[in-house]
Amino acid sequence: MYPTRTRVVVAIGWLLFWVLMVSVAVQDYLRDEGTALWQPLVWETSSMLTATLLVLLQHRATVRYNYLLATPWRWFAVQALWLPVYWIAFVPLAFGLRHAVYALAGAEYRHEPWLDTFVYESLRITVFAGMFTLIRFGILSYHELLEEKLRAEKSTTLLRQAQLQRLTQQMQPHFLFNALNTVSSLMRSDVDKADATLVQLAEVLRVTLDASEQTETTLDAELRLVKAYSRVMEERFAGRVMVSWDILDAALPCKVPVMSVQPLLENVFKHTVEQRRQPTAVIVRARRHQHSLLVSVEDDGGLLPAELDAGTGLKNLRQRLAVLYGDAAVLSLEQLAPAGVRAEMRLPCAC
Repeated sequence: MYPTRTRVVVAIGWLLFWVLMVSVAVQDYLRDEGTALWQPLVWETSSMLTATLLVLLQHRATVRYNYLLATPWRWFAVQALWLPVYWIAFVPLAFGLRHAVYALAGAEYRHEPWLDTFVYESLRITVFAGMFTLIRFGILSYHELLEEKLRAEKSTTLLRQAQLQRLTQQMQPHFLFNALNTVSSLMRSDVDKADATLVQLAEVLRVTLDASEQTETTLDAELRLVKAYSRVMEERFAGRVMVSWDILDAALPCKVPVMSVQPLLENVFKHTVEQRRQPTAVIVRARRHQHSLLVSVEDDGGLLPAELDAGTGLKNLRQRLAVLYGDAAVLSLEQLAPAGVRAEMRLPCAC
């Protein structure tokens, strides 16, 4: 089925074509010093009505063969089977209308002998039918190309969504495993603190479940998860870590992948806080720069081990960034002096 806009354009083009045909017939009639202008109007109007009927019937009967557009010769062969219909039907219908109108006007419509008329009109209608079939083929091929492009884009989108969902689901068990390990370690040393940590973990899980069906969320919503996770980990490493937040309000509406900031903070706890006894200061920053969002997690004591950049969490996050944003997103790690590591994520932000 053609889109409405295409049908309107085709209808207008068809009418303009017949307006041109009527104009030519009237001019020829006047040049031959005719005086009854209604006669050329009847000739071309009868041809238009008959041709329109036959074209619509052809379209209705052959639309089921549109799958043959990929092999044009087969599609045109099906259309060519309609030529005898034009040859047989056009003259009786068009000339029958002319005779009827002339009779109503009290006049007689005269034309060449029927055999000559059939031959001439059949040749003319063959040219017209061929021309309109070519135009129809062009329109159908164009729309088939557009539909194929839309199908390809839809397939790509569904594939991207499936890939993102798989990667996000990989993140959630990994995160939950680490959080439960935190509670397990606290149960042996401080039951009250373990209970408080379970409350924080419940909040983390609630926020995680809320976002489980999404691939993106606002930075504001993402930070709810990250802060809940941070409180869980700060309970575990009480006295050994201090997390501060430097978040500009302008950055909060920007979109980020679900569970994208949490892995950056998790790496600090895993590779820095767990490995040293002295207190570690961690700063989580977020700010906008023109059309980009910059999110960084920085500590003051970590070293950049070779395996960190290829770890599961960051590798997973890089894959998700590539699927969502391509080259527009960057995740980088930087060794600070004299100690410390900064993980920075740059994302497009058009809000």
